[in-house]
Amino acid sequence: MALRVGVVFPGQGSQAVGMGVDAAENAPAARELFDRAASVLGYDLLELQRTGPDEKLRETLYSQPAIFATNVALYAAVGASLQPVASAGHSFGELCSLTIARSLTFDEALRIVDERGKAMQHAADLAPGGMSAVLGLEAEQVRAVAESVCLQHGLRVQLANFNSPTQIVISGDLEGVRIAGEAMLEAGAKRVVPLNVSGAWHSALMEPALERYRAAVESGDFQLPAFDVISNVDARPYRDVAAIRTNLVRSITDEVRWHETAVKLLSYGLDLVVEFGASPVLGPLMKRLPNAPDVANVSDFGGVAKLRARLDEASA
Repeated sequence: MALRVGVVFPGQGSQAVGMGVDAAENAPAARELFDRAASVLGYDLLELQRTGPDEKLRETLYSQPAIFATNVALYAAVGASLQPVASAGHSFGELCSLTIARSLTFDEALRIVDERGKAMQHAADLAPGGMSAVLGLEAEQVRAVAESVCLQHGLRVQLANFNSPTQIVISGDLEGVRIAGEAMLEAGAKRVVPLNVSGAWHSALMEPALERYRAAVESGDFQLPAFDVISNVDARPYRDVAAIRTNLVRSITDEVRWHETAVKLLSYGLDLVVEFGASPVLGPLMKRLPNAPDVANVSDFGGVAKLRARLDEASA
């Protein structure tokens, strides 16, 4: 009996030098996508991922296309035995979900991702910012501390990602995020972890990116997804193309409601959730949800082979 599978994709911060390389070497479907990526982008993305350096791969104009291509290539490497019933992606990882659900072609989605990365890099250069994960405080506590820092220091800090009830990411001016992090610890946070990103994503600092990204999204040829894709802007499955365009643009500055999105995903009665990405980011969060199904992370070709075997066994 075939498994009911949900698929999730991580976003910014999940990049790592070497990601996608062994999948491209061992799976023709993955290699084809990286070849197409080079054609769309005008540079050898896979070679950048193979050699780095990490500092370059961390720059958003490179990290977003690299993460997108790797996530989708790992998915494609599994083959036709994988038939998801629903999917969701964290932040721009949602474009991976829309791609596998045939709302966009790979080339079209990558073009939009490339424009997104360039637009956000420009905004980050205008106003250097950062992000930190706050562990152990609830959202309203985090919000109160962030608002206090804004008032006292005249700096911009806001809530960006609701990853779980007690894992909230803050985003804003570099100094504001640093000061807020110290204040979060004083307020009782267990840990404050700076994220491996080059800007203040999902904050007002990204407003200069909106015009360029909106133009890229509006020119995209979107179709209704072949299966449900859940938006992390409102935690609802898409039912019309206009909502896809609206939410993709909103996601630049809006909060990522990942916890609600993950809960919605589990409502599909899944047997298995698979995270496709270089680093296990969303899988550990999914495992902590009440009544969570099995969770697997596919980060390399070894993971691809294990998932293929599991799907084949279930359908035998």
